[in-house]
Amino acid sequence: MAMVFQEQQNLHVYIDTFKGDIRSFLSEENFEKLTSIMRTKQVKAGNHLFWEGEKAEKMYFIHSGQVKLRTTTETGKEFLLSIQEEGSLLGEFANEQPLYFTYRAEVTEDAEVSVISVNELKKLLYQFGSFAVEFMSWLGWMNRVTQSKLYDVLFYDKSGALASTLLRLSNRYGVKCSDGIILTIELTNKEIADFIGSTRESVNRLLSAWRKEGIIEVINKQIVIRQVDELFAMC
Repeated sequence: MAMVFQEQQNLHVYIDTFKGDIRSFLSEENFEKLTSIMRTKQVKAGNHLFWEGEKAEKMYFIHSGQVKLRTTTETGKEFLLSIQEEGSLLGEFANEQPLYFTYRAEVTEDAEVSVISVNELKKLLYQFGSFAVEFMSWLGWMNRVTQSKLYDVLFYDKSGALASTLLRLSNRYGVKCSDGIILTIELTNKEIADFIGSTRESVNRLLSAWRKEGIIEVINKQIVIRQVDELFAMC
């Protein structure tokens, strides 16, 4: 049992410490091939790179700034799928056509992004075998990350899903401090709730209970995780 618990901890750390930066998968030479088909532009916060239902003919590489990926179910439930930053490649890629986005990409901090035509990307994949192998390795890893997050929402209760979300955030944005691990990213309780498809009120109640138990603390609107093992135990 202890070994399974440790493996689960390691999986969370490994998946979320790695930020999906495609440059970690592509060699310098192959990344230069990718940049050769990029068109760079500046995008102000509040704009969208693409919308749900839009034809997925382009991908987007983030040089700087922040983009939040969101989707809404038919019942109106809002999900915050992920927060993407420098090094992230956004978009849909598959052989079938036409392909449409199932989520939207909202720019939440002024960003510099490069637009990549999917057709041009396919030409690189056909032309260069090593590029194709490295790109598909990145694609496979991103699918694994998505499956891991969906597992949290589908198979954990709300407390487990929330605990898992805080752990993921701590692995990506956490900094050790005297009180534990402080999350350097500021999120509202509504945004945290959107990560797990819950309500702000439910998240408020859970976080309040955990504060009383000494599991977390909130300092200047930033969450501090004081008992990491307790969160792991919940999920």
